[in-house]
Amino acid sequence: MRLPKPNKIIGIKYVAGLSSFKRKLVKIKMSANESALGPSPRAIKEYNKVSKNFKRYPDTNGNFLKNVIAKKFKLDSNRIILGSGSDQIFELICRAYIKKGNEVIIPKYSFIIYRLYSKSNGAKIVYSKENNLTVSVKDILSKVSSKTKVVFLANPNNPTGTFIKKQELNNLRKKLRNDILLVVDDAYFEYVKQKDFSSGLKLFSKYKNVLVTRTFSKIYGLAGLRVGWGYASKEIINTLNKIKPPFNVNRPALFAASAAIKDGKWLQKEIKHISKWNKIFFKFFKKMKIETNESKVNFLLINFDRINMNANKVFQKLANAGILVRKMDIYGLKNSLRVTIGKSQENKKLISTISKILNV
Repeated sequence: MRLPKPNKIIGIKYVAGLSSFKRKLVKIKMSANESALGPSPRAIKEYNKVSKNFKRYPDTNGNFLKNVIAKKFKLDSNRIILGSGSDQIFELICRAYIKKGNEVIIPKYSFIIYRLYSKSNGAKIVYSKENNLTVSVKDILSKVSSKTKVVFLANPNNPTGTFIKKQELNNLRKKLRNDILLVVDDAYFEYVKQKDFSSGLKLFSKYKNVLVTRTFSKIYGLAGLRVGWGYASKEIINTLNKIKPPFNVNRPALFAASAAIKDGKWLQKEIKHISKWNKIFFKFFKKMKIETNESKVNFLLINFDRINMNANKVFQKLANAGILVRKMDIYGLKNSLRVTIGKSQENKKLISTISKILNV
């Protein structure tokens, strides 16, 4: 029997952080950079309220949420696009702007989704080098060719937790050709309070050749609802809207996100918690002689070379103890793990378990 023959699919499969190990659900999941404290009670209340009427389609344009976002950040609602997670917006960008033969520049250690969608649309991926796990603007610029169409980067960066200083990021846009689209992923910007940092939205909201994305999956604790958004010029947003699926963000997500973004007190509670545990984790890993960077976001990248330990063995021992962290093999970061900051009891459990693993 002959079957329909699919097109040749070029790309790599995204491997999500595990929720189980050896077919058993784990009690402590610190592998997906999810919110430590979870969603705002106001968002949960709004979700429960909307859940009583699931039979209705959502507003296909999500105008209510767009208006809430526009008011919060003083933006033009007509320049906002909503996605089923910010990764859907990355997909739309690649479909709209990339074709076979184009080149896309991506930092070597960056969110895997950028390369996945770029490759599936026929682009050649050009990787820029990083300096001490920090994105190098100088190297990105050195990789630009006549075929370069898009530059993707996250600031702060996942999975390294480092950030590009605002002056360097501005310099990148100024030195790129005008016809190269710069995409800045602001997924973790809320956690960073350093004076030499600025979000992509703050830097580039008036630019016509930059698209900035944000998500409700991280600090807002709505990862399970899949809602993100992007901001760019009307020309770019109109182009993306031509291929955006109808009803791509569900009703509960629209209303829960609208409530979450209004709850500034809950946001500050999460930021305070992450800041506190960042310092505790950093001090602990340094004491254990486990290499790490002084993270400003809700995760830390740790490396075991210095103590001659195998990261995969540490991963398995943590998993056996009911704690899941993230392997870094797919990112090319050897002998390393990424640890998401969790609730206080979860963090204490991780510290005590690693201490036992290292026989301290």
